[in-house]
Amino acid sequence: MTVDDNLPGPLKDFIFDLHDSVRTSQIPSEQLVLYTASFRNLTSKYFEKRPWPSPEAVSQECGGDRVFLAIYRELAQRHYHNISRPSARDRVQGWKVYVELFELLLAEAQGGDNPDDDSHFFLLPEWSFDILHEFLYQFQGFCQFRTGVFYNASKYAPGGTSAGKTPPAHIGENLEILKQNIDAWAVEKVMEYLDRFIKIGNSPNAPSAYQYLAIFASVTLSRLECLLGDYTSSLSALSPIRADFIIAPPRGSDPDVTEMSAEEVVDSVFAAKISMTYHAGVSYLMLRRYKDASKVLGDICATMGRGFKSGSYKKITGIEQFTKLYDRMIALLAIITHACPSYGLVDESVANTVREKHGNQLSKIEAGEEGYEDLFIFACPKFINPSVPPYEDALTVGSSVGHDAAYKLQVNHFMNEMSNQQTMMKLRSYMKLYTSISMEKLGRLVMEEDFESLLLSYKLKSRQIENTDEGEVYGTVMDIHYFIKDGIIHVDEAEKQNRFENYFLSQISQSADIMRDVEALSVEV
Repeated sequence: MTVDDNLPGPLKDFIFDLHDSVRTSQIPSEQLVLYTASFRNLTSKYFEKRPWPSPEAVSQECGGDRVFLAIYRELAQRHYHNISRPSARDRVQGWKVYVELFELLLAEAQGGDNPDDDSHFFLLPEWSFDILHEFLYQFQGFCQFRTGVFYNASKYAPGGTSAGKTPPAHIGENLEILKQNIDAWAVEKVMEYLDRFIKIGNSPNAPSAYQYLAIFASVTLSRLECLLGDYTSSLSALSPIRADFIIAPPRGSDPDVTEMSAEEVVDSVFAAKISMTYHAGVSYLMLRRYKDASKVLGDICATMGRGFKSGSYKKITGIEQFTKLYDRMIALLAIITHACPSYGLVDESVANTVREKHGNQLSKIEAGEEGYEDLFIFACPKFINPSVPPYEDALTVGSSVGHDAAYKLQVNHFMNEMSNQQTMMKLRSYMKLYTSISMEKLGRLVMEEDFESLLLSYKLKSRQIENTDEGEVYGTVMDIHYFIKDGIIHVDEAEKQNRFENYFLSQISQSADIMRDVEALSVEV
């Protein structure tokens, strides 16, 4: 980024006003306009394909405020990464930008716990989430870049596919940069920063800005744990997001603005809600908690489905990414509702969408063909390997591990869980036909060896933890119950609840669609 002393007048005004909203006035409505509309308009007018001015160039407009300049540097760097293809140096510099910003914010938090102290800053919930979301996005990209560089360099090591050839200059240059900055984007430090924000934001009398950072640090940490494959920790990271975590309105808020809970803060930022729900859904799925997964994913997919139909999402920034996540969540629900065929797991409209998009794949699975892996590969996040490879061995020893090893490990883990699903579905279909049947007869129908062990395994794997109003309890994913006594299998199908409201809601939705189509018709008399 080059220093530009000849700043346009609108840009100077923007920096002055943005600094005022962060440090002095702290009026959320004004900051929202500046952060979303004004920044976007100035970008399209002056910096569509080039970086924003450096912090040194704009420092006079904010009185050299170090904290604000660090916030501005992150905003400018985020734009630069969006319009360019970051090099190894850019990625390392990105880490330094976040280290500077987080150290300043955390140091300022130690300066006092009075929310009305003028030294404190204010950032909108949307801005707070964007900072932490981009922080983890760049960490994820760096991990993929790092393993990719090491894997490509290993091709030129003895025994590699390009052994004996001279590696391109950029491979050696990238290896050297990575070796010199081996501590950049260390996963331990990434987690430490998120944990510190969570701790400070949950402390008594924490200013609203730190409370927002704590809430979205929890969402970000949950996403990180999911990408690392630690699904239990991914769900545990969301524990601070609860109804009794209350955030008071910022001091510049309008009189009618009331306090919000942590859950309401997340709900107010659409991108945060989708990110949290998607990664929680993946974690529940990988932990075989199918009912919890279907609940969290089904609820938001039903909401998004209505939003897409009504057209209310058209003006939302980043709608393309949200649409992709929606399609992924629908694919996850296709897996979940097929593996856990309990009645009424998801809204009827969502079930219809699942059948429309993935009905053919599910039919192939039921016919004995493979299909789970393709669905999961489409729906899963890009898992990462956080370990630092031995760069010094890249061109001499090489590596037998592919750059996508972490991703393949999670796919294999999922497929191991789904490997017996075909037999389980066959077993379930036969058991639904009987109220009692001998083990010998059912074993002949299923044609599986060691049938008694299979029955016990099915019973065990169908048990799962479920979130209820009373807390976490053990339930079952099956829509049938059975037990074995004296060699006889006694089967009791779960009672189906008549959900009359689903029928009426679906008819109302269909009627609304018909009326919308009728109103769109142009009739000439």
